[in-house]
Amino acid sequence: MKIGLQRKGMLGAALAVIASAGLVAWSGGLMGASEAPKKTYRIGVIAKSQSNPVFQAARTGALDAGEKLSEKLGADVKVEWRTPVNEDAQQQAQYVEQLASQGFDGIAISASDANVLTAAVNSAIDRGVVVITFDSDIPASKRLAYYGINDEEAGKSVMRELAKSMGGKGGKIAILSGNQNATNLNARVKGVKDELATLKDKGFTLKDVYYTKETASDAAALVQQVQTANPDIVGWAMVGGWPLFTQNALDGVYEQAKIVSVDHLPEQLNYVKNGQVAALIGQDCYGWGYQSVVMLVDKLNSNKDPEKVINNFPLSVVTKENVDQYEGLWNKWLKKK
Repeated sequence: MKIGLQRKGMLGAALAVIASAGLVAWSGGLMGASEAPKKTYRIGVIAKSQSNPVFQAARTGALDAGEKLSEKLGADVKVEWRTPVNEDAQQQAQYVEQLASQGFDGIAISASDANVLTAAVNSAIDRGVVVITFDSDIPASKRLAYYGINDEEAGKSVMRELAKSMGGKGGKIAILSGNQNATNLNARVKGVKDELATLKDKGFTLKDVYYTKETASDAAALVQQVQTANPDIVGWAMVGGWPLFTQNALDGVYEQAKIVSVDHLPEQLNYVKNGQVAALIGQDCYGWGYQSVVMLVDKLNSNKDPEKVINNFPLSVVTKENVDQYEGLWNKWLKKK
């Protein structure tokens, strides 16, 4: 009889333990269910080329924005870099399609050729992807907004600084540009030409626009060849700084012509320091990535549109007098110690 009672007692205790464990598990399930899942936003960044340092700065900015927004929002903002090694608009279009099919929430893109990319961008947007352009716009697309330089004003600034460096004396001006299908570069060329037209009475005239592959070696070789063949050129308005991304690019050029360029990368700053380049018109390359990701996440997280569709940043004019201020900036942008 006592044995039976003991067995009943043991059975009761076991059932109590099981019930208690079940209650804890059930309670834990409720607690887990009450916690909202962490929001995840997947952002693809497509620049023009990996070989151009300005886009490495944009990559740094995009990744920094992803980290800071993840912390600020308690979310997981994942930024993925999808950029051709060298400029290739068709490859960019393929990346847009891939990101859309893989369920990415947003895309930031700098267009090598707006005409090639418009259809791919519109298709991605129709599938629910939010798209921001930076550096080089796709104006005919349904993109949400653009962040970058005012390209026409940049071209005008290049020509103004060039005329100033020439002491207001006229002469033949050559324009260096890159991809002939790039919206941003064509706008800068227009800006140079428009400003040049206002200086006609002072003797400034356009020799020609010269188009180069956007690599340092190709651009430097072209400038040197053109200058040698045309010694009457006394000024170069460079709407992109490609030749200045390498050393000794202006040998045989700077002795005969004044030079002003867009961009202010570390390699370019050296040309200002040694007096071979009169001025540089700087861009917020880091901000291309940073601000684009901020605008995308604002839209995705809060359905907040940018205040403006076209968002420009102030231009920086770098000369021998202030060049030292910009060296530390690029160390940060390129994550150099």
